[in-house]
Amino acid sequence: MTDKSKVQNACVIVLGDIGRSPRMQYHVKSLSENDFSVDFIGYVQSPPLEEIRASPNVRIHELNPFPELELPNILKYIFKTIWQALGLLITLISIRKPKFILCQNPPAIPAIIVAYLYCLFARSKLIIDWHNYTYSILELEAPDSLIVRVAKKVESFFGARAADGFCVTKAMKDDLYTRWNVRATVLYDRPPQQFQSISIQDKHNLFLRLGESVSAFRTAQDATGEDIVECTAFTTKHRNGEIKLRDSRPGLLVSSTSWTPDEDFSILLSALDQYEREALAMPAHYPNLVCIITGKGPLKEKYRKIVDSKSWKMVKLEMPWLENEDYPKLLASSDLGVCLHYSSSGLDLPMKVVDMFGCGLPVCAIHFDCINELVKHGENGFVFQHHQELSEQIGRWFYDFPSNIALANMKQDIQKHLKQFQTLRWTENWRNVALPVFKK
Repeated sequence: MTDKSKVQNACVIVLGDIGRSPRMQYHVKSLSENDFSVDFIGYVQSPPLEEIRASPNVRIHELNPFPELELPNILKYIFKTIWQALGLLITLISIRKPKFILCQNPPAIPAIIVAYLYCLFARSKLIIDWHNYTYSILELEAPDSLIVRVAKKVESFFGARAADGFCVTKAMKDDLYTRWNVRATVLYDRPPQQFQSISIQDKHNLFLRLGESVSAFRTAQDATGEDIVECTAFTTKHRNGEIKLRDSRPGLLVSSTSWTPDEDFSILLSALDQYEREALAMPAHYPNLVCIITGKGPLKEKYRKIVDSKSWKMVKLEMPWLENEDYPKLLASSDLGVCLHYSSSGLDLPMKVVDMFGCGLPVCAIHFDCINELVKHGENGFVFQHHQELSEQIGRWFYDFPSNIALANMKQDIQKHLKQFQTLRWTENWRNVALPVFKK
């Protein structure tokens, strides 16, 4: 039981959908479990973690989204910024005075500005959690524009004036200091407990449940018989209760995305085209491949239309939306993960890879400058530069699947490295690295 006299107030700001901001949710959960009462401010378009919703130490303050208006882009951006700034300021004035505000960046505008001004008058500390740079994301769509220059000025000015900061890589820590004289503590993303390996029973139950809405998980033919009572595309349950993986099962490839411009899914589609050609040429050596891409975002329908136009015979691609509790189980049930996040700044790391590693899933990740801080080529996964390399890695992994003796030693070695990664979880890492900063 928490001693109420020791509880301190904290505020966490996400100027985005808090349900799709896992790192900030993990911060809130950890703070609430370590003698902090947390006011969590952001948009609630997706449900937050159940532990946060149920915690007596967390109050969620929902910001009102900016209304859809038919305006020129520059006017829309100005009005949206003013709307967000006022909404955030009004909410901050209404909460208990916090010891500190933890503010996610990006977006810097107007979150960091409003949080800094509030902290100045309330005599609270501003702590920025640097996930990436706002200006580098804006640069993807509007290089050398005024808004990019403004964002860079905002990040440099207010970042240097924050009391403390966290960042996600050593490369970003060094860059923040040399670029803007900002000091930050490296807090690597680590998988929480729900991202872990699961039993074959749990895999079978997941495939049965997902098979109700996703055809790729259902078996094409009726494999039930005198001995088999339940069957999916990947597993069979026998009359004596034993569950087995099917020898003739497809390979299961998984990726997740928010369908934004910093992930080019045409790379994966081209790699799957190449896999299709090779599998058709050598069907005795290559299995059917089921590719599941989870998530939602602005470019999803564009890619759905491209996928619908494909006439693949050996590849089936589905884009389901999964419940929070099913996503970790899908990762733990898959054979190989793919990450196409290449980082607009070249300084952040994809959390999806952390989640995959937490579930014991090896990953093929696209190369960028600091990816080697997470993915070690040939040790816990593979790094590729273009679709041909990705196709080669997928083809090699699934050659003579599922029992390629020639690959057994390599796969065993990769699993050894992944098990080592799984030993350090978010909670322990946060207590060692972040809690001392918050307790200052």
